[in-house]
Amino acid sequence: MTRLWNEPGDFADEMVDGFVAAHARLVRRVTGGVARRSRTPDGETAVVIGGGSGHYPAFAGMVGPGLAHGAAMGNLFASPSTQQILSVARAVERGGGVLLAYGNYAGDVLNFTSAQEQLRAEGIPCESIAVTDDVSSAPADERTRRRGIAGDLTVFRAAAAAATEGLPLADVAAIARRANERTRSFGVAFTGCSLPGADAPLFEVPDGRMAVGLGIHGEPGLSITDIPTADELAEMLVARPLEELPDGVASARGARVVPVLNGLGSLKYEEMFVVYRRIAQLLDAAGIEAVDPHVGEYCTSFDMAGTSLTLFWLDDELERLWHAPVDTPAYRRGAIAAGEPDAEEEHEAAAADVPPSDAPSRGVARTIVAALERAAAAIDDSADELGRIDRIAGDGDHGIGMQRGAHAALDAARDAADRGAGAQTTLARAGDGWSDRAGGTSGAIWGVILRTVAADLGDTGIPDPAALATGLSLASDAVMAYGKAQPGDKTLVDALAPLAEAFAARIADGDAAPRAWRVAAEAAESAAAATADLLPRMGRARTHSEKAIGTPDPGAHSLALIALTVSDLFAAREVR
Repeated sequence: MTRLWNEPGDFADEMVDGFVAAHARLVRRVTGGVARRSRTPDGETAVVIGGGSGHYPAFAGMVGPGLAHGAAMGNLFASPSTQQILSVARAVERGGGVLLAYGNYAGDVLNFTSAQEQLRAEGIPCESIAVTDDVSSAPADERTRRRGIAGDLTVFRAAAAAATEGLPLADVAAIARRANERTRSFGVAFTGCSLPGADAPLFEVPDGRMAVGLGIHGEPGLSITDIPTADELAEMLVARPLEELPDGVASARGARVVPVLNGLGSLKYEEMFVVYRRIAQLLDAAGIEAVDPHVGEYCTSFDMAGTSLTLFWLDDELERLWHAPVDTPAYRRGAIAAGEPDAEEEHEAAAADVPPSDAPSRGVARTIVAALERAAAAIDDSADELGRIDRIAGDGDHGIGMQRGAHAALDAARDAADRGAGAQTTLARAGDGWSDRAGGTSGAIWGVILRTVAADLGDTGIPDPAALATGLSLASDAVMAYGKAQPGDKTLVDALAPLAEAFAARIADGDAAPRAWRVAAEAAESAAAATADLLPRMGRARTHSEKAIGTPDPGAHSLALIALTVSDLFAAREVR
C-alpha cells in the first residue's frame, strides 16, 4: 500500500517538485512536466515523452542528455492534458521539430494527437509514436490496439539516440516506429497497487495466486493462476513473446535481443535476478544472443508487486543506437558531456483578457458558475463510488480525475465571471480548465463538451434554447469524432448522445429549457444505467470486457450524475 502523502489530489504535483529538487543537475521544472537542464541544440529533433504519473522512472526519470528532451506528466495513472504536452514541447523545441512518444492508452492518444495537430498548426513539425509492446492486450493481427508497457524504454531510447545523432524528424520517427515493431513484452503480478488516499487496492490478487497479462495502470490481469516457481515463471515470460517474431526476424536462432526484466514496483531485485538466471538459460537454449541485459525498474505501476519481460529484437542500426550514452536521473549508460544550460523554469502566462459582455450574459455566466459548484460538490460526494466502478475493469482513477476536472473548471469559471465575462467565455474557460487539470480521457472529453457548447452561447444576451440544443448536439458529435466511440461502445457517449437528442427533441416541441433539460437528464440517467449490460469496445476496459458486465460505465454514470445535479438549479433560475 501507499503510506506517505499530504493531500492525495496534490500528490502528483508535489512528487514532481521533489523530483526536480533532487535532480536539479539534469532536469528543470516547466509548465506541464519537466525538461532537460541542458539546452536542446539548435536544429535537433526534440523527443517529448509522457504519460500518467505513478510509473517512475517512466517518464520523468528518463529525461536528460541522450534520452528524452522533456516529459509531460499527468496525474496518477491519467494522461497529461493537451496543454501540458504543448507546454513541454514548446519549452524544448529548437527548430528541429518534435517527436511525441507515449503508451497506447485512450487518454494519451487523444491528448498527444491533439497536441500534435496544434503544434503543426503553429508551424512546428511534429510526429508521434504510440508504443504497443504488450502482447497480452490484443492479438498479433491487431497490434495497433496493444498497450504500451515497459517497452517504452526501447522505443524512447532508440528515438532519442537518433535525435542526438542529428537525424531529421522523419528519420527519428521512422526509427521509433521500427523499434516499436521489434519490441514485445509480457507481464504478471502478485498484488494490486494502491493510489494515495485510497482505502483499497485498484484490484486484488488472492493469496498464493498470480495475475497474468498485466498492464501498468492497475488493470486486472487476463487470468489468475497459482504462483509458479521462479524457473516456471521465467519459462512463461519467455514463451509468450517467442510465439510472435517481429517482421524481419526470420528465426529466433541467431538473433540478437535486448532482454529487459522490469519490476512493477515492489518486487525485490533479488527475486528478479533468480528469475533472470533462468531467462538467460532459455534464451541461450533458443539460440538467441542476449545483448546488454537489463534487470530493474524501468516502468512501474506504483506499488504493484509484479514483473514483465521485454524482448527488443535488434538490427544493426538499432543496436548501434542502443549503445549510445545516456545520462538521466534514473538511467545512465556510458559517458556523456554536459550541455549548455537552458533557461530557468517558465513563468505562468498571465490570465487572458475577457471579451466584452452585457448584463444578461453576465447573469447567465453566474448561473454557469453555480451549476459548476453543484457539479463539483456532487462529484466530491461520489468520487469513491466512481473510483470503485472504474476499478472493475479500468484503473480506478475516474473519481479522482473528475474531482480535479470539475474543481478546475469551477475555478476557471469563477475567475472569468469575476472579471466580467459573459456566458460563452465563462463556459469556454471552464472547459479549458477541466481538460488541463484533469488530463486523461475524461478530461479531454469534458473539455470538448464544454467548449463546444460554449461556442453557441455568445457573450451578449440570453442564449436561445435552440442554440443550446444545437451546441449540445454538436458537442455529442465532436466527442464521437474526437474519441471514435459510438453509442453501444460502453463509454460516456452512451449517456451524452441521449442527453443531446432528448434535449433537442423537447426544445423542438416547444418545452422551456429547464423542463427540456430535466427530461434529457433523466434520459441520460437511464442510458447510463443500461451500460451495465454492455461489453466495452473502447478504452482500457476493452481488454477486460467480461469483467465489466453488470457495472455501468463510469464516464456515462458521472455525466448523468452531473446532468441531474444541475437540473434543479436550471429550473429554479428559469434559464431559457
